[in-house]
Amino acid sequence: MIQNNIPIFQLHKLSNQFYGFQNPPQGVADFSPPQSTCISSNSTSDEADEQQQSLINERKHRRMISNRESARRSRMRKQKHLDELWSQVVWLRNENHQLMDKLNHVSESHDRVAQENVQLREEASELRQMICDMQLHSPSYPPPLSPIEDDVSPYVKSDSSITSSVDLLG
Repeated sequence: MIQNNIPIFQLHKLSNQFYGFQNPPQGVADFSPPQSTCISSNSTSDEADEQQQSLINERKHRRMISNRESARRSRMRKQKHLDELWSQVVWLRNENHQLMDKLNHVSESHDRVAQENVQLREEASELRQMICDMQLHSPSYPPPLSPIEDDVSPYVKSDSSITSSVDLLG
């Protein structure tokens, strides 16, 4: 008699367990030792599975801790890099401010020198005009000086004109 593809000896055993019978019915072979071996091997395999699962969980836990630590170190490196960048920004802004101050100072100096240069050119032109006027009114003075062109610096003069100017003044 097979019901739902379950052998008779297993069916009797199941019914005995449900109804509290201790002994299997007569005529049915006792398969207790192999079953106890199955149970003990099942419990051994369950223990092995539990140990395996425990190892897997422990590895997961260690990996999680390692990942957290790695993330923490990464955040610390990122924060350190960010702090260094802010320090560099402050230093560069300070240097930029100093360079702007220097540039303003040099620009002001240039403007003053350029203005002084214009004034000196005007004075040199006026003095040349005065010398020419003096030479025209007085026949005893040497011939008039050649005018210096405007694009030549007033500090650059030929030696002869300097000597003749010194002669005129002295």
